[in-house]
Amino acid sequence: MSWQIDFSHSHIYFTVRHMMISKVRGGFEKFGGSVNFDEENPANTTINVEVDLSSINTREEQRDGHLKSPDFFDVANYPTMKFIGTRVEQIDDNNGRLYGQLTIKDITKEIVLDVDYAGIAKSPWGTESAGFSASGSLNRKDWGLTWNQTLETGGVLVGDKINIEIELELVKQAQPETA
Repeated sequence: MSWQIDFSHSHIYFTVRHMMISKVRGGFEKFGGSVNFDEENPANTTINVEVDLSSINTREEQRDGHLKSPDFFDVANYPTMKFIGTRVEQIDDNNGRLYGQLTIKDITKEIVLDVDYAGIAKSPWGTESAGFSASGSLNRKDWGLTWNQTLETGGVLVGDKINIEIELELVKQAQPETA
């Protein structure tokens, strides 16, 4: 079944340690793709998402500019990040794991996201929506995002572990009538 991402109710967020003492939070404001959610057999679900890296927002313009630079994402040469789901492992009726290939800067590696399925609801306008939350983590160095700076007190400016949080609301698309 084809579902469309409801962008006004969907978000892709991340957190990373800053100076080893706090966390910087950010997100991406532009992304798209396709999700074919199989309600009867979630293991058959397919996902293909592309994120516009120039839409990064950490609420600090100078930091966002640095993240877009060759030190990090190199948006001029690699404008998008892609995720293609390869396998869904259903744990129970509301939980699962999503395995997929994440590509950043032409480097593709597998990541695993823990997924919480919130269910399906019918809107007052007659549409059906499905809700999902997903979380996971990755080491940014695995994708060539290695820039850092040593602190005079010890440690580094930017942590290696990136935590990912995704809120996704999908709207079921009407099926074309067959003759």
